[in-house]
Amino acid sequence: RTIFELRKARERGHILEGLAVALSNVDEIIALIKAAPTPADAKRELMARGWRSSLVEDMLSRVSDASRPEGLAPEFGMVKGKGYFLSDAQAQAILELRLQRLTGLEQDKIVGEYREVMDKVADLLDILAKPARVTQIIGDELVTIRSQFGDKRRSEIVTHTQDMSMEDLIAPEDVVVTLSHSGYMKAQKLDEYRAQKRGGRGKQAASTKEDDFVDNLFIANTHDYILCFSNRGRVYWLKVYEVPQGTRISRGKPIVNLLPLEAGEQINAILPVSQFADDQFVFFATTDGTVKKTPLSDFANPRTKGIIAINLDEGDFLIGVALTDGKHDVMLFSDEGKAVRFDENDVRSMGRAARGVRGMKLTKDGKVIALLVAENEQQSVLTATENGYGKRTSIIEYTRHGRGTQGMIAIQTSARNGKVVAATLVDQDDEIMLIGTNGVLIRTRVKEIREMSRATQGVTLINLDKG
Repeated sequence: RTIFELRKARERGHILEGLAVALSNVDEIIALIKAAPTPADAKRELMARGWRSSLVEDMLSRVSDASRPEGLAPEFGMVKGKGYFLSDAQAQAILELRLQRLTGLEQDKIVGEYREVMDKVADLLDILAKPARVTQIIGDELVTIRSQFGDKRRSEIVTHTQDMSMEDLIAPEDVVVTLSHSGYMKAQKLDEYRAQKRGGRGKQAASTKEDDFVDNLFIANTHDYILCFSNRGRVYWLKVYEVPQGTRISRGKPIVNLLPLEAGEQINAILPVSQFADDQFVFFATTDGTVKKTPLSDFANPRTKGIIAINLDEGDFLIGVALTDGKHDVMLFSDEGKAVRFDENDVRSMGRAARGVRGMKLTKDGKVIALLVAENEQQSVLTATENGYGKRTSIIEYTRHGRGTQGMIAIQTSARNGKVVAATLVDQDDEIMLIGTNGVLIRTRVKEIREMSRATQGVTLINLDKG
C-alpha cells in the first residue's frame, strides 16, 4: 500500500510541476496552443522546447531527486542550462487546464499542494526505510479495527441441510403448452400472444409437418403436473417445467422422448393438475360415447412407467378428460352437431381398471369430440366447425337429459360448416385461441363472437386457407 501511495504522490508532484511551468509562461503557452492546428500538434510543441520557470526552480530546490517518478526518462524535467522539458502527461494536463486556474490565487494553491505532496513522499520513503514504522502502523490499524468491529457477532451461523430438487430451482409461472397430433410437445411464455379481432389471420403458433396439426393447447403453471393418457388407457406423469421450451415457429420435442411409451402407444389426452385433492374426480369420455369417473387421488402417486387409467374397447380411444367435484353436469358433443347434458352423479365412481358406462348414444358414423363440465350457468358454449365457423350459445339452452341419449342439436352441420371439431365453455370476458390444422393460431375475445341459439350455423371464427 505504501509503495502504491508513493507512486501516486510522485505522479501528482510531477503534474504540479508542469502546471507551475504553464503559470510561469501563461501568455506564451496560450499563444502556442492557439496557433497549433490540432491538440496533438500543440502537445508536440509544448514538449519540444525547454521552458524557463523560476517558480519551478524554487519548488525543485526544496526536494530531492527521490521525488521524481520512477521510469521517467532523463530528458524530461529540469535540464541544466536548457530549462524545463515537459513530459507527455504534463503536456496533456496543460491542454486540459481550465482558464480559472491561471489566476495568482491558483498559483499559490499549486505551490501549497506541491509542498504537501513532497512532504508525503518524504514520509512514505521514511516508512519504507524503517521496518519499525511499518510494524507500528500495522499495529495501530489493527487496534482501530478491533475498536470499531470488535463487538459480538450479530448474525447466527447454524448448520442446516435440506434436500433440493429441480423443482425448487424453477420459478413458478404460467406457460402455454401445445401438443401436436403427431406427438410434438413444447411450452411457450404466455405473453408471446396478443389479442386480435374476430376473423383475423392470426399468427404462427407452431411449426408442423405437412401431415401434422396442433391437437391440444392449454395454460398451466410450471410446477403443475400433466397427466398424459394414452390410446391404450394408461396414464403417465409429466411436470410442466419438464416440457421443452420453444418459440412460436418451433415444432417442439416428440412426447415419446419425454415419456416411457411402449411401441405403438401414443398420447390421446392430457390434463394439467395442480393438486390431487380427495374430493375431486377424473371424468373420462371416449369417441364411442363411453364415460367413466375415477377419484383423482387414485393418480396421486406418480410412477415412471405409468399405470392403467381406463380399459378401452378395440377401436375406441379417449377424446376428453376433465376434473370434477361430483356436483355439476357433464356435457358431451358429437361431430354431427348433437349434445347431451346429464348429472355427473348418474355415473358412479369406478376404479382405474373399469371400462365405464354409456354416456351418449351415437349414429353408426358419429363420434364424440368434446367433454365439458357445466360449472356456471352464466357461461356460454362455444362450438367450432372444421371450416372455420362457430358460435356462442348460452349454456341454459342445453337442458338436462338422461345419460345415454342422443341429446339435442348444438349447431347445424351444413355443407358450409362441415362437421363439429371442438366445443368449449367460455365467459364473456374470456379470450380464446383457435388453431388450424396448418398450425396458424388466432387469439380473439369471446365478447366479439355473437351469442346465438342452438339450431343456427354460426359466424366466421377464423379464415382458413383452401384445402
